[in-house]
Amino acid sequence: MIFPGWMAPLVAFLMCGLTLAWLLKRSSRLPMDHPNERSLHATPTPRIGGLGIMAGVAAATVWLASASLAPVMLAAFVLAALSVLDDVRGLPVALRFLAHFIAAGAVLLALGLGGWGLLLATLAVVWMTNLYNFMDGADGLAGGMAAIGFGALALAAWGGGALVLAALCAAIAAAALAFLRFNFPPARIFMGDAGSIPLGFLAATLGIFGARQGVWPWLFPLLVFSPFIVDASVTLVRRGLRGEKIWQAHRSHYYQRVVLLGASHRQLAWAAYALMLASAGLAFALLRMPQHTASLLILAAALYLFVFLAIDRRWNRSRNES
Repeated sequence: MIFPGWMAPLVAFLMCGLTLAWLLKRSSRLPMDHPNERSLHATPTPRIGGLGIMAGVAAATVWLASASLAPVMLAAFVLAALSVLDDVRGLPVALRFLAHFIAAGAVLLALGLGGWGLLLATLAVVWMTNLYNFMDGADGLAGGMAAIGFGALALAAWGGGALVLAALCAAIAAAALAFLRFNFPPARIFMGDAGSIPLGFLAATLGIFGARQGVWPWLFPLLVFSPFIVDASVTLVRRGLRGEKIWQAHRSHYYQRVVLLGASHRQLAWAAYALMLASAGLAFALLRMPQHTASLLILAAALYLFVFLAIDRRWNRSRNES
């Protein structure tokens, strides 16, 4: 008997595509992302494309009707709704962070975490929620990470027999693929907080959910989403060490430097997808060869060190030449 939940990705793909097509017909009335000191784009672009992704995910969630995943999805939709308000009207930073902490804590309590584990996991979820937003700054980048990252989670969950979790992750990946039709360089619409905030939240909480259920080890989702985690975390640390105000907008992420060095958004997207697939490949190697975990982590660290040093070398050379 075919698992009926496998229709969920198709439902998510179609719903996302239809929603974005409807939104773009009304693009003149959508909130616009105007170029600023952080952005890499030159012309105002609609920034509420995440609404299409979450519409697709919502349709898939209703299709699956999973009670065990209900707390995670409910919290994600609450954050999506709040983020839509932020995209349209703008909300205080303190209010947004408070909502992130409340949503993370509530979901983790529902998943059975407590004590120091609850505290550390809450901080991790809030960080992942926000770093996904930080990394949503180039055409096709965050959408590609969602498609590849959640696609990897779907394959791992399917291999581990967690069919509902697999179908949900596949649905998120499918919605991201539909979004990429409109966001791949040159982008016609941006994801905005409406998409990046709930996607970051889902990457963290579904990763923890799968680990708690024994579907994958804790390191698996960390490796899968490491292209975003490592770039954002290293950039934050470096800015802090330089005494910069880490909460202010900037263009010092490695992906931003690649574009500032002359690469097109399309070239960056394809290079980022290759890195994302390589990271996912290392994550699956960890699943199959857990006895080589240390070696795989060293290999991953060496990969990022090579990439970052290459970008830093070209960046410093360009600064010296100018």
